[in-house]
Amino acid sequence: QVQLVESGGGLVQAGGSLRLSCAASGGTFSSYAMGWFRQAPGKEREFVAAITWSGSGIYYADSVKGRFTISRDNAKNTVYLQMNSLKPEDPAVYYCAGDGTTRIMRVHGTPTYWGPGTQVTVSS
Repeated sequence: QVQLVESGGGLVQAGGSLRLSCAASGGTFSSYAMGWFRQAPGKEREFVAAITWSGSGIYYADSVKGRFTISRDNAKNTVYLQMNSLKPEDPAVYYCAGDGTTRIMRVHGTPTYWGPGTQVTVSS
């Protein structure tokens, strides 16, 4: 059983940056594809980014492409989401997720493992 815990959320001004981290425990982190989702109030949870176990495959939602960067450090069992040029439409609860493949996340949106989420707020 894999446990995921996000950190790094908070309040930032529009145009600013935040770096989210997700620490994994209880499983073989390096064997899992990892990803980030977000859910804004009144909206469905949506895919943000995903990365393969090796880091060789990276995928982004169109809405964040060019602004967000996903990365991972398998030695630290941690995946990151660097968010730059934050916009008023980016505020949400951001969730870390993990599963065997990125396809489960980016196509189906149904990864097995989820973190509890971290709030990101953007002030204009």
